[in-house]
Amino acid sequence: MAHWNRIVAAGLAFIALGASVSAVDLQQVLFVGNNWEGTASILQSTYPFASLGKVNVVPDKAERIAAINANPIAWIYYQIIQGQVGEGHDQLVDDLYATPDGTALVASRPSFADVVSIDLKTGKVNWRFAVAGNRADHMAVSPDGLRVAVSASTANTVHVLDINTGKELGNFKTGDNAHENFFTNGATLIWNMAIGHVETALDDPIWDWTKGDRHITIADANTFEIVKTINMRDRLTAFGLGTNYSNAIRPAAFLPDYSKLYFQVSFFNGFFEYDVAADKLLRKATLPTDLNLTPDRSKWLLDSRHHGITMHPTGTKVCVAGTMDSYATIVDLATLSPKNLVPATKPYWATISGDGKHCVVSEAGANITSFIDFETGVKVAQTQVGYHPQRVRLARIPVDWKSLL
Repeated sequence: MAHWNRIVAAGLAFIALGASVSAVDLQQVLFVGNNWEGTASILQSTYPFASLGKVNVVPDKAERIAAINANPIAWIYYQIIQGQVGEGHDQLVDDLYATPDGTALVASRPSFADVVSIDLKTGKVNWRFAVAGNRADHMAVSPDGLRVAVSASTANTVHVLDINTGKELGNFKTGDNAHENFFTNGATLIWNMAIGHVETALDDPIWDWTKGDRHITIADANTFEIVKTINMRDRLTAFGLGTNYSNAIRPAAFLPDYSKLYFQVSFFNGFFEYDVAADKLLRKATLPTDLNLTPDRSKWLLDSRHHGITMHPTGTKVCVAGTMDSYATIVDLATLSPKNLVPATKPYWATISGDGKHCVVSEAGANITSFIDFETGVKVAQTQVGYHPQRVRLARIPVDWKSLL
């Protein structure tokens, strides 16, 4: 329960800070980023997970498109992102959090290569930070809510920003295509997972060497100096696995005490358990396969066989989004055995509900968010959201907030 106590304490800190700054009552909600629509759905964070409204995350869309059209290099990357990663669509919101006082939504926008703060009262942009390179990706927020780390994927860089002002506090370099980020160990470290070139069709294991530099970068969260790098290829080899298993780490989840990391990799229907202190793989969990799934790995979405894993507050089980296998499931960490498989259409992310009782799964192919009971493994609710939901995050916003769409 230590992890859950930290979450609760952080939430209380958010409330206290919000009260001292703006003297407003805050409510816990779920932010759902609708990537192809450019909106954020706001849901209740606990059962029955009702919709509370939406926010436009691209109020400056016309201005941004005009700027892209005026810059040939930016225009080329915009077209590439739309045609490849976006599957023919703009990528308008990848990740999203709230400021500690709950007055703004902060989002990374891949197609616009930036991070913006949207005022939740007016719907206007408070600040905009243009990332290095041409695409913004996953973010992470520090436990006190004051710093946000964002991956600038094409620049192999992580920027750390003041969440209230957008001012850059520092940055560090990563492997190819910086992806997911974590603040760990009392927010003294930042972990970044670089996933390499998932956009290419060279997906047969014999072409693994073309996928780029895929490693974990661990940086000091205050000085931004690199503390350690971890290439899982060496650990996979020591575990007895060859290049049929990619070393591109996709979504991941830590135990509450950060002693173990559970992570998905490209092309694999399952996840690995990694001992942080011993620096070695301990176990491999292979999960069921959709018998209708094509064996042609180049047809799998951005190498994402499974994309989404979240830890139960007790550290006893995880919830997995089996993206290409079309299900979500709760997995017991003692046995690595899944509960029943919950059918899902392109499940693309997993997180926990506000009370920790449910797994929240975004179904990008059905434009819904589904909710699975951690104890029973049964789906208990679903809520309609926007077009192509992906990242889902817990947040705190004013109780009297009104929908902006």
